[in-house]
Amino acid sequence: MLADHAMTQDTPAADLVLAGFRASIDNIDAALIHMLAERFRITQAVGAYKAKNDLPASDPGREERQIVRLRKLAEDAHLDPDFGEKFIRFIIDEVIRHHERAKNQA
Repeated sequence: MLADHAMTQDTPAADLVLAGFRASIDNIDAALIHMLAERFRITQAVGAYKAKNDLPASDPGREERQIVRLRKLAEDAHLDPDFGEKFIRFIIDEVIRHHERAKNQA
């Protein structure tokens, strides 16, 4: 699918190019959501394991290693490492929140 609206013979070529870009972005967004869902399924299992074994919800050492690793990956991918860090920090904070909730429910 090239766009959210039907293309006609009157549609300028630039709109077709833009529609192609947008379709690619939509596909990437869908993949990101599915990958995040899988990541959170796994981290929820980690949270349940931590709660069952009375382990702390967070691991600051691992978190820092992950941030360093992902900043490097961002640099290698020509993505702003500050953005990469903000993104992973958001995810880490959400995971910790889930782990704390699991611990409180145990």
